[in-house]
Amino acid sequence: MKSLKIWAGAMSLALIISGCGGMSNTAKGSLIGTAAGGAAGTGIGALIGHLVGGSSGAKKGAIIGAAAGAAAGVTTGALIGHKMDKAAKAAKALENAKVESIEDSNGLPGVKVTFENGILFNVNKADLQAAAKTTLKQFATDVLNANTDIDVAICGFASSDGSDETNLKLSQNRSDAVKNYLTGTCKVATKQIKSSTGYGENPDYLVKNADGTEDVKASRRVEVYLIASDEMIKAAEAEAAKK
Repeated sequence: MKSLKIWAGAMSLALIISGCGGMSNTAKGSLIGTAAGGAAGTGIGALIGHLVGGSSGAKKGAIIGAAAGAAAGVTTGALIGHKMDKAAKAAKALENAKVESIEDSNGLPGVKVTFENGILFNVNKADLQAAAKTTLKQFATDVLNANTDIDVAICGFASSDGSDETNLKLSQNRSDAVKNYLTGTCKVATKQIKSSTGYGENPDYLVKNADGTEDVKASRRVEVYLIASDEMIKAAEAEAAKK
């Protein structure tokens, strides 16, 4: 029971940190390193990693949680946060993309890039338009190919109009279209793209207006998550050990 209470407390703090939108990733990384300490950190990382990244995410999350609980955990998180801040700055130079600093599925600083569906695709289509290709080329050059130690997860979404089956397939095709263009024309390493998943019109992911109605245009989107790779984590841990 005692360990459960520790786990719950640390998780609550991690969730609070995730809402600190005005805080830099470097600062968030320091707080996360503290919140996810010791055995409690292992549990949090495994749970969040499993929910978002599957069994591999859970395993990676457990490793990160334990590492962040070490004496150098704060510094490790800050170092990763600093790298993510630089990636976010480069991503913000993109047109027609919204960039947010987040915590990834392992509770470490990450970056979320949302491409507007009206820019990426025509309605009910999964073919990339010329403007989208230009944006993705810049994204690949300035962000992904310049930060090969960042892992990428691509997520496709659809609005609630149309059938569930159609929208699920459409969202998957849109996600895959982005992945294939990045790894093909843009020469992003295939191993850097860890997942490409369509979520259809899942009500949990629909975008809502202030009055509660759906913002249909905003719901049709592709989100790209930039998260720390094992390589980045190990390098941060090694650097932290020197301090």
